[in-house]
Amino acid sequence: MVYVLSKEGEPLMPTKRHGKVRHLLKQGKAKVIKKTPFTIQLQYETTNYAQPVSLGIDAGTKHIGLSVTTEKEVLFEAEVSLRTDITDLLSTRRASRRSRRNRKTRYRKPRFNNRKRKEGWLSPSIQNKVDMHVKAINLVTGILPVKDVTVEVAQFDIQKIKNSDVHGKDYQQGEQLGFWNVREYVLFRDKHTCQYCKGKSKDKILNVHHIRSRKTHGDRPGNLITLCKTCHNKLHAENLEHYFSPSDKGFKSEGQITVMRWFIYNSIKELYPNTSLTYGYITKNTRIKNSLEKSHIIDARCISGNPLAKTLPDIYRCKQVRRTNRQLYKSKTLKGGIRKLNKAPYLVKGFRLFDKVRYKKQLCFIFGRRQSGYFDLRLLDGTKIYASANFKKLELTESANSLLMEVNKGVSSHG
Repeated sequence: MVYVLSKEGEPLMPTKRHGKVRHLLKQGKAKVIKKTPFTIQLQYETTNYAQPVSLGIDAGTKHIGLSVTTEKEVLFEAEVSLRTDITDLLSTRRASRRSRRNRKTRYRKPRFNNRKRKEGWLSPSIQNKVDMHVKAINLVTGILPVKDVTVEVAQFDIQKIKNSDVHGKDYQQGEQLGFWNVREYVLFRDKHTCQYCKGKSKDKILNVHHIRSRKTHGDRPGNLITLCKTCHNKLHAENLEHYFSPSDKGFKSEGQITVMRWFIYNSIKELYPNTSLTYGYITKNTRIKNSLEKSHIIDARCISGNPLAKTLPDIYRCKQVRRTNRQLYKSKTLKGGIRKLNKAPYLVKGFRLFDKVRYKKQLCFIFGRRQSGYFDLRLLDGTKIYASANFKKLELTESANSLLMEVNKGVSSHG
């Protein structure tokens, strides 16, 4: 599918007539605007007629499904992978700042009332996901004449997910009612007994241990366990941190999408007035009724209102990456207290990180680079093309962007 823009830059209906496209480009009646997805702009006046085109959005915290359809066929489908590293990066930054303040301004008076959050403030990790939904929609509406937008939102009841039988006072009060803090609750839950040695060490000092890093998994009770001081030290000394598994998978994604849903809808509605809502149970019913598989893209196709539209042989896989790395030093200190610089040149042999290149007729992305001019090449799903390719064998096709795109044959990942 070749996407077409008018002379004024307005999106027109796409075409599959590749011969005509080549003819227009050769005669100078059109020019290439984008290579992925391949988009041309006409250099002459034309009518702006367009069929009814609808966009379905399967919103999510890790993946976004996009499907643009008419009544008869699919015009564009993509799956966008969102960033999941923001929480970890912010935790690392917070630790670095606290360390610096302890070294440089140890006796500074505390300041607590010097910041004010704006109304509608969201945490950076959630705000990034909301912004990415809008950016993905702008990408689609920039190449296709979308008339109607439908977005699926969801709300999760964490209490019911944990225990489907909870009701009445237990539902309202929660499991931690009557405890001063999470630590006290965890000690009570574990009967003030070390869960590693079951009291055999005779150590009376009890600690609350994080099963997985609190940077990314937090301080929820399911990620905490009671250990005596002896066993706690042993687990860290012998690298046995993964001896235990969290008692629950966590509900980070469910909590985020519950918070995000109205922010996503309102942000889209502000830009595109013909935006409507749908819900997961409606999408599921449509998918089962039409005997379709479960995937982000197929869900988006059902949301668009045309689940049986003729599909394209290819879909687009998109991956969001960070634009720059502002960390000046590595977070891990070397021997002797040396803090290693975390700087890299803007260009290495004319290439940047995440540039799209051609290597032996294969399109791929630069995921690692060395000063000597050798690059780690991969696809967006992590497939390794070559671990150490010489820069002389690379051909730059697209410069790095915060949203990487590649054509992917087949169906998107499930779940």
